[in-house]
Amino acid sequence: MKKFIIGIITAFMLFGALSVSAFAYENEEYYKGAKKGEVINVFNWGEYISESYEDGLIDVNKEFEKLTGIKVNYVTFESNEDMYAKIKNGGASYDIIIPSDYMIERMIEEDLLVKFDVKSLPNFKYIDKRYTGTYYDPNDEYSAAYNVGMVGLIYNTKMVDETPTSWKIMWDEKYAGKILMIDNPRDAFAIPQKILGYSLNSTDEKELGDVAQMLIDQKPLLQGYVMDEVYNKMESGEAAMVPYYVGDFVCMQEVNPDLDFVYPEEGVNIFVDAMCIPKCAQNVEAAKKYINFLLDPEVALSNAWAIGYATPNVGALNSDDYEEMRENEYLYPAPEDMPKTEYFHNLPQETLIMFADLWNQIKVAGGSNSHIYWGFGIVAAAVVIYGGYSWFNKRRREYWYDFPK
Repeated sequence: MKKFIIGIITAFMLFGALSVSAFAYENEEYYKGAKKGEVINVFNWGEYISESYEDGLIDVNKEFEKLTGIKVNYVTFESNEDMYAKIKNGGASYDIIIPSDYMIERMIEEDLLVKFDVKSLPNFKYIDKRYTGTYYDPNDEYSAAYNVGMVGLIYNTKMVDETPTSWKIMWDEKYAGKILMIDNPRDAFAIPQKILGYSLNSTDEKELGDVAQMLIDQKPLLQGYVMDEVYNKMESGEAAMVPYYVGDFVCMQEVNPDLDFVYPEEGVNIFVDAMCIPKCAQNVEAAKKYINFLLDPEVALSNAWAIGYATPNVGALNSDDYEEMRENEYLYPAPEDMPKTEYFHNLPQETLIMFADLWNQIKVAGGSNSHIYWGFGIVAAAVVIYGGYSWFNKRRREYWYDFPK
């Protein structure tokens, strides 16, 4: 993989001797007018952007700096929930974030994102129509699609005896100490939810309790919970299996050819990650330039190769240089091989409280049902308190609205 050439890279470019980009990007006039010393703060997933000029790729942030004169401060997060907490708590200021669909839906509902005219971006035209007008942003007011993927099971063919077909293998005692579990609640819950035939968006208390108990029962078999550490563990052969994102598998397999990937028969989560501007942004205009730059076909093509995910950018997708990736059966399964899929949606506040409580219990629990039902007492109390608080606020607002002026 990564044998393609995105353009003619001169020797000067390779050694960083040029102060301007050797690549040609569309609508270059759009990027002019940056103020001296202008800075943009970008908050993205780890291992989720092209950062090298090797194999004909580009260093996206350096290219943006050369093209615009705007300095990029680039910081990474490991999960949607970690990113959300940083933005919600106001601990730092970011101009660009790249959350997943359900988290975008939540952040819109909580008024944490800037509404801007996404369709006015010159390169918005390159987003596949399947990823515009989405359930989480129906009017394309808050986001522009960055990457598309699904969750499946990565496994080491030298350590797993058979080709897995079901998520149930992650509860097989034969692989005790060799199983990794993804370290975020929505993705972790999704696996037993699919085994049990529940929706990924269930709000049912009993169903969530069943799911949490399955994850507690699994704990003695686990080597650990992972996010970005998954690369080292799977590439080195330290672990036998892990549920993870298909794009990351594509990159891992290049390092360790013993790795393979399946979409289990019960079904999987499909997701869209998209570029947004949070309300804490200090430089909205520069943020829009950055989003437009990431939508440039050459940039999207380099990102697609570097990080291994399916691209929602038709300019990159239809490029001759993308043919090998377009034929990748993991990223683009044939219609007859397409797994059963379901998107995550934002959940009601009461369910989010329950989720957080159950996840905390799972991380510290041993294996008794009492943990779950004791926890539900706390959850029930929290929900009652939350409901009472909401009712009080509602009555207070009604009182003041009706109060004679």
